[in-house]
Amino acid sequence: MEGRMATYSLNGDADDIARRAEEGILPLLEAQPGFKSYTVAVGDGEVFSLSAWDTRADAEAGSEAVAAWVAENLAGEITLKEVRYAEIKLSTTLGVSTAGAAA
Repeated sequence: MEGRMATYSLNGDADDIARRAEEGILPLLEAQPGFKSYTVAVGDGEVFSLSAWDTRADAEAGSEAVAAWVAENLAGEITLKEVRYAEIKLSTTLGVSTAGAAA
């Protein structure tokens, strides 16, 4: 399972941005192949967008869809700083565990 984390600088209202992400980005992601989960966290003037996917290719395609939506709907309120991808090794939410993994 692949994780995507995007970090944005926050220039708008955090609660409003989270609400709009739930209403606009979440349905967009749910329609993408390989989508597993989506989380938005805010702190210290930044927004963290975390999502989980079956594969890196799925995560990258989802990232492109999100970038287009953000550019159209949140321009000026958040600014992308970086996007990172990584293999998810443990997630209590997603049921990913190290139990049974080769040592």
